Order: sequence, then C-alpha cells, then structure tokens
Amino acid sequence: MNNSQIKSDENNRPLNVLFLITSMEVGGAEILLVNMMRRFDPQQIVPSIGCLKHAGELGEQIASEFKVHVNLINGKYDALVLRRLKRLMKSEQIDAVITVGAGDKMFWGRLAARQARVPVILSALHSTGWPDGVGRLNRMLTPITDGFIAVAEGHRQYLVREEKFPEHKVHLIPNGVDTGRFVYSQPSRDQWRQEYSIPCDSPVCGIVAALRPEKNHELFLQLCETVGRKVPDAHFLIVGDGEQRESLMAIHRGLSCRDRIHFTGNSHDIPGVLSAMDMFALTSHNEASPVSILEAMSVGMPVVAPRVGSIDQAVIEGKTGFLAEKGDHDQFAKWWTQVLSDEAQRSELGKAARQHVVEYGSLETMTDGYTQLVQQVFERKTGRTVSPIPTTESSSVPGTPSQV
Repeated sequence: MNNSQIKSDENNRPLNVLFLITSMEVGGAEILLVNMMRRFDPQQIVPSIGCLKHAGELGEQIASEFKVHVNLINGKYDALVLRRLKRLMKSEQIDAVITVGAGDKMFWGRLAARQARVPVILSALHSTGWPDGVGRLNRMLTPITDGFIAVAEGHRQYLVREEKFPEHKVHLIPNGVDTGRFVYSQPSRDQWRQEYSIPCDSPVCGIVAALRPEKNHELFLQLCETVGRKVPDAHFLIVGDGEQRESLMAIHRGLSCRDRIHFTGNSHDIPGVLSAMDMFALTSHNEASPVSILEAMSVGMPVVAPRVGSIDQAVIEGKTGFLAEKGDHDQFAKWWTQVLSDEAQRSELGKAARQHVVEYGSLETMTDGYTQLVQQVFERKTGRTVSPIPTTESSSVPGTPSQV
C-alpha cells in the first residue's frame, strides 16, 4: 500500500469520539448518552466512554457494545490524571473529546485533549447551576474549547448570559427521545401495578430520577403526604436509586401514606413503568431540559414540574401539564391534586403531551446534531473532509471496561 492509499484510508475512517464523564451510573443524562451512542452511524462516529471513576451500573452494561475506560483519576488533586488521559487519547487515536457535565472531567478532559492535540474539544452541559455550575477554573479553559453544547434555547441563553461563554461557541442541540420506544403499554401497566399491589383504577403519580440532592425528592415525599390525604386512593412511584436512598427511606417511614409510596429502585423498563403512571412529576431545584419529562410525555402523560431551566418549552401550561415555582409546596400540591382527581383532564393533557414531544425533538435529531457539530469542527480545524466509509458487515465497536 502506497502513501496516498494510506492517507486516503485515514481520511475516510470514522471519527473516534471520547465522551468523558465521572461514572456511568443510571441517570437521565447517562441513559440519554447511551441511547445516542447506539444511534450514531458507525460509518461516521465511533463513540467510547471515559469514566474518571468507576464504570457504574450503566457502564458495566454497555461494556460489550462500546469501549469503556475506567479509574482514570485517584482523587480530586490527582494531577497524574492528565498523563493518563493524554495516553488514552493518543493510544485510541481520539479525534474528538466531549466532556459531559461540569467539574473535574470538564477541566482535566479539555486540558488533556489540548495537550494530546485532539482536533475537537467540546463540553456538553445538562443543567443550570449546581451540579453543572462551571466555576472559575473551567471558565479559564474557554479559549481552548471549540464549543459548548446546550440542550434547550433557554439553556443556551443561560450559558451565554450567566456562564459568560462566547455566543458563537454555544451550540444548541435539544435533548431528544425515542418516540417509537416510549409508547403506552397496557400489559406493562397491568404488570407494574400488580407487582406493587396498586388497584387498576387508582391514580398514580410518579417520578423517574436519580436519588440525588438536586432532584429534591424530599419535596416529592412531602407532597405525597399532603396530596395523599386529599386523594386517598392515589399511589406514588419513585423510580431510581442513588446516594440519598437511606435518608429518603427514613422520611418515608414517618409518613402516614407510606403504604401507597413505592420505591422501585432502578429500572431497565422505563417505558413500562411510565405506563403504570397517570401523571409524571419532577420537584428538582435545577434542570435544563430533563429527558425524563420528554419520555413521560411520549408515553402520553401530563407533567407537573418546576419552572426552571427550559422545562417550560416542553411543559406548556394548561396544555401538556402545569408548572410551579421551584420549592413551592402549595403550588405543586394544587396541581397534583387537580390532575390526580380529574381523569378526563389527564387524558386530554396526555394526548397533547404525546403530540407535542413528537414535534419537539427526536433522538435522531439529537444524534445528527452531535455528528454534524463534531464533523464541522473537525473539518475546520484539520482541513480534512470527513466522508462516510463504505458499509461493511460489522458495524459494532466491541470493548470491555479497561483501566488506563
């Protein structure tokens, strides 16, 4: 093979994209990332995961599909993480690094990518403020960053206005949902309700979120107690797991309606458990454009959520659900009680929610957005034109968790 053939093959290969994250625990952003990775055209993008810490439950699950590199940092002040990341990026011939969320991975990931001469350096952020507050050190690396990815228009404006990122570097790629997978299922509804002894005609309010402080499950439990008295046949599902499980269970044990509040833990059947609900709720302190809301709406459920981030672009007041000021117990209780007490209104709101999310954004649109952004920056920085390679029989990228 001559030099021109080698150069041609190099130009035609797909781009190796490393997503850098703390760990792949089960959470909304992590699940969305996996769904997107599975949708990339392998002729264009070959994705892999770099976990600063352990793989996490989700990371272990996808290790047979993608390369998952773990244990890249040994502590907050472990400067050797820079050398490990540089070695990983060079050995894997990484063409683009995308940090997911703020904090250590955003700082070390971009710095290592610059030193490893990775052509494309991007940062994807998923919420406004904590835990995605950028901070001074991360803001200092703005000049070496090719772009910041916002998940909704309001979020884009926030990154420009509050985080002070240059507007030309902030790219809007809305979160998307697989509307073909997230559909209502009567058999799933029956199965989930039977598992938790929930009568078929009882209204159910549910939340799907990692048990982390920013999700404010404490307020969710307080609302269960308040609304549970007003709607005595209502049940409540808390789907997810995390660091606050024990403290939340302690609160749960002191509630009078505890027998109607069900902690399911993590679930691999989110469309099914959503089908068991009649109303979806979030009580978060901060969000940008949570994918859990889009998934619930796709299944055909009304949503009651806080007026934070860009949630109001998905939850249209009085049409697909209702909004309350964050932390406002009385406002939330009012909407919860109204929706759980009115089956006709739930049906009307749910149909409109499904229609809206189908039009609002799809997983395909999100995947295309990332592909186009990576390719555009790569071509601009390298002068090389990216073109899909011929289709082959093998389109998967096998890998196992590895420690660098």
